[in-house]
Amino acid sequence: MLFSDIAMTLEILEKTPSKTQQATTLAQLFRKTPKEVIDKVVYFIQGVLWPDWKGLPELGVGEKGIQKAIALAVGVSESEVEKLYKTLGDYGRVAERLKASKPSKAMGLLSFLKPGAVETRRKLTIEDVYNTLVKIAMAQGEGSRDTKIKLLAGLLMDAEPREAKYIVRFVEGRLRLGVGDATIMDGLALAFRTTRDVVERAYNIYPDLGYVAKLLAEEGEAALRKLKPQPGIPIRPMLAERANDPREILEKTGTPALAEFKYDGERAQIHKKGDQIWIYSRRLENITYQYPDVVEMARKYIKANEAIVEGEIVAIDPETGDFRPFQELMHRKRKKDIYEAMKEYPVVVRLFDCLYVDGEDLTVKPLPVRREWLQKIIEEHDEFKLAEGIVTNNPKELEEFFLRAIESGCEGLVVKALHKDSVYQAGVRGWLWVKYKRDYRGEMIEPVDLVVVGAFYGKGRRAGSYGALLMAAYDPDTDTFKTVCKVGSGFTDEDLVELPKKLEPYKLPYKHPKVDSEMEADVWFEPAIVAEIIGAELTLSPIHTCCKGWVKPGVGISIRFPRFVRWRPDKGPRDATTTKEIYEMYLRQQKKPVGSSESI
Repeated sequence: MLFSDIAMTLEILEKTPSKTQQATTLAQLFRKTPKEVIDKVVYFIQGVLWPDWKGLPELGVGEKGIQKAIALAVGVSESEVEKLYKTLGDYGRVAERLKASKPSKAMGLLSFLKPGAVETRRKLTIEDVYNTLVKIAMAQGEGSRDTKIKLLAGLLMDAEPREAKYIVRFVEGRLRLGVGDATIMDGLALAFRTTRDVVERAYNIYPDLGYVAKLLAEEGEAALRKLKPQPGIPIRPMLAERANDPREILEKTGTPALAEFKYDGERAQIHKKGDQIWIYSRRLENITYQYPDVVEMARKYIKANEAIVEGEIVAIDPETGDFRPFQELMHRKRKKDIYEAMKEYPVVVRLFDCLYVDGEDLTVKPLPVRREWLQKIIEEHDEFKLAEGIVTNNPKELEEFFLRAIESGCEGLVVKALHKDSVYQAGVRGWLWVKYKRDYRGEMIEPVDLVVVGAFYGKGRRAGSYGALLMAAYDPDTDTFKTVCKVGSGFTDEDLVELPKKLEPYKLPYKHPKVDSEMEADVWFEPAIVAEIIGAELTLSPIHTCCKGWVKPGVGISIRFPRFVRWRPDKGPRDATTTKEIYEMYLRQQKKPVGSSESI
């Protein structure tokens, strides 16, 4: 399939704001895509070479490498590329502009990049582009930087201007299409005459959209319906809604309900196949290497040949056995001294769900059945056992158990439905699970997880760093990030020193197209880093875009006196608190406080 067809579609998508029309455009592309390459087409539109959970190398070409590759491909100096970038702010447009204006200058470089090549430009196919990008990613070790640049330059030399734009943007990691996975799934459903629900269910069980697309194209809807969990393939996690009134929670879940401690740890999906163990994070990252002790626990205490279970990995004080905060687990990210970190920061595992056992897909079973399987296959020990929980239909009992969880060092509770429809809704946030995390410190109802989208330069003691960060909530309906507050308090001196370095990889010369802000930050960032924020209260704001117009025309919702609590590296930008959740928290705040003993 010619890459020019794909590039043309990408340009149409970039200019199409309507998600419905984007899905229709994608469907047209998918219908004419050969079955054997549809996975590569989907990966390119996603801006990935493969799913992150596979743990394969990234492209590894930085800004200077892109500059050099463009310069080589079109026969100009790197300074000319950099100068044009400062004007356009987009290396993709730089490549497109230079390819259109200086196509002939590149021909003299063929002997350097492609010894023996004749001076003709081939028409690129999606296989050419994808396979070259894979070679770039796989180039490792000494001399790999030069190899990557030569490969990219050779690809750009063969590309037409429009093709060059999207190849460069792909390498840069910013396609700027405004197309998310949901729109791609809509396009696949339209193209192959199935429903979005069928495609999404398959993607939630097997989170590789290229694979799902190829399976659908080759074998049809029936093949997607047959997909089951497989050890070694992470399942997109089921998510919970929020509430802080015991009565409301039990009304949402139905009674009786299961209430379990919400531990302040790292959510983990543990896969077992014989003696092989995989551990995946909430974001589906393979974190097995961080927890060799958990690997051994799983081998020892999971009494099934194949299983997928979910739980929390929680740091503990080796002296007292008390739970430690989530931040302690971040020491486990140090690969070189992981065994030293393991001794210094020991962990326990608290399990709460069972998704698969020896060929049995339990995601379609109600929670009581999954719970029975979990109890059946787990040999419980202090270090590896089921989460503490109770079954209740009494709001007062739920409140008392909540306070017990807080006293134990937990964040609160997760309350879960037990009725016949309480299946595991992979990748879905719903009222079958409800987080009960009422703020017991007398401040905002509860902390929220917001995304860093901008920053403001510091003054005085903070000169040389950022004085405040612009934070945003995620709006899943528009796939955008809407500003909520500027946060400048709560950071330690060490945090302030590290801020520029921490955020540098995400720095942009322009506001990211998915950021909705009426404030002008000094520095803009790609929405990528998540932080937990607490404040005095939620209030109406004329300058922030979160929930703008939902409560009152022309105003949004903001956080009064926000304070940084901690970084959330376990959460991606689209796992952040949503605009809908902020709105619901604001409405609850306007009512008489609930969840106290007086209200039960």
